[in-house]
Amino acid sequence: QVRFVEFGGGLAQPGGSLSVACAASGALPDVMAWYRQAPGKQRELVASIGGSNTATYTDSVKGRFTISRDNAKAVVSLQMSNLKPIDTAVYYCNSIPLIPKWGRGAQVTVSS
Repeated sequence: QVRFVEFGGGLAQPGGSLSVACAASGALPDVMAWYRQAPGKQRELVASIGGSNTATYTDSVKGRFTISRDNAKAVVSLQMSNLKPIDTAVYYCNSIPLIPKWGRGAQVTVSS
């Protein structure tokens, strides 16, 4: 079963930019997605991308986040701009439908 390892993220000021990426242990599933979990909140779907590069976004990140995939490298990325404190969370990649084993995630903190 494919496994995911997230990397990137870090600390940014409001209005800043960060990126996170995810490497898969095998071929990328057809639909990949980024999820995030903020402290004390449930994990939520942020963005998804299909094999044809069709992307969808949750309303709160539209126009600010961009998901992309590189099938040859088995990598999925999330470029984040105009970051807001509410974007602070641990970001995880997974597929749709979900693979039971989650990676460790990448911490994104937005704070002045």
